[in-house]
Amino acid sequence: MAVTESRVIGGPDRRVVVTALGVTQIFAWGSTFYLLAVLAPYVARDTGWRYDLVVAGASVGLLVAGILSPRVGRLIANHGGRAVLAVGAMLLASGLAAVGLAPTLPVYWLAWAIVGAGMGAGLYDAAFSTLGNIYGSHARGAITAVTLFGGLASTVCWPLSAFLVERLGWRDTCFVYAGLQIFLCLPLHLVALPRSAERERSQNRSDASAARLQSGEPIVFAILAAVLTIGAAILSTVGTHLLPLLQARGLDLAFAVGLGAMVGPSQVGARVIEMLASRHYHPVWTMIASSLLVAVGAIMLFFNAPVISLALILYGAGNGIGSIARGTLPLALFGPQRYPVLMGRLALPLLVAMAISPYLGGLVFARSGADWTFGILMVLALANVLLAAALRLLVIRKG
Repeated sequence: MAVTESRVIGGPDRRVVVTALGVTQIFAWGSTFYLLAVLAPYVARDTGWRYDLVVAGASVGLLVAGILSPRVGRLIANHGGRAVLAVGAMLLASGLAAVGLAPTLPVYWLAWAIVGAGMGAGLYDAAFSTLGNIYGSHARGAITAVTLFGGLASTVCWPLSAFLVERLGWRDTCFVYAGLQIFLCLPLHLVALPRSAERERSQNRSDASAARLQSGEPIVFAILAAVLTIGAAILSTVGTHLLPLLQARGLDLAFAVGLGAMVGPSQVGARVIEMLASRHYHPVWTMIASSLLVAVGAIMLFFNAPVISLALILYGAGNGIGSIARGTLPLALFGPQRYPVLMGRLALPLLVAMAISPYLGGLVFARSGADWTFGILMVLALANVLLAAALRLLVIRKG
């Protein structure tokens, strides 16, 4: 506890750290996960590569990020997040520059693998681990605040990407994002984040090496990993296929886009409510609320409810606070000392699910249609409700 309290009392100004990490998260997500939503048609048209193979670049990146995430967690536990996030920005810059230069499809995929290494060291899991490393058990508010920034990634970067690609082309757009990583994100990490004190490094090394799950904890960890992984699979599938699914239900593209645009503000709005109320309850309730909201939204979409906008608002709100639970619940369950290492382990199945679920969802959609796709999403969402409830029961017994 002494180490945790020293982190809080002697820690850097939360406003500076949260703002810096929030800005870098916007561009980390905007230049990776959300990039090909805008650029992929231009890449395919310019190169002649098949559209699905172009989009597969992001899947390659997410797979690499998932594979590297346990190692990233251990590095943050041992050395703090400043160096790791800085290296992540440099890897993102190198990978994006390589994407922009790629002459062939295999080189393009290799470039995305480099981007994926930067994603593993620079997206939410690394940022959350860094905040846990700095503020210990008091990091919940900072984690929530960073997700408010992260929720704006598509809002900021989709218009920016569209502006850049129309005027500069897709290759130069990648170069611009590479420049933002070097000249904006890298300095923010180096200036705003603290160096780990030598005493804390020594303590964290011993904690990281002893980050084994104790009696009763493996089942808690397994259920938490399952909830997070299923939630990530739903998020990635809906994020990729929502507009075509809505069009398959008879909506025109403009109306589908307008409905889809409700998801982002719903995520941010729900996160604001969570930030204001979170001190009054355990983070497991955030996870339960998230799974319920997503499930209700999925049920309404499956049954083609007349108020589709409400279904998407509920779905967006559930995903919004789900991102918060992803960062805060492991901290509450396993404590700050083991938090960076265990976050890295949790990120592995989560990011792998995000990589492969759009492809699997696309197969179901192409072969069986929108009803089957929405039906599978509904079943997964209902399964997550049951898993979250089981997790709550285990937390009661544990606590």
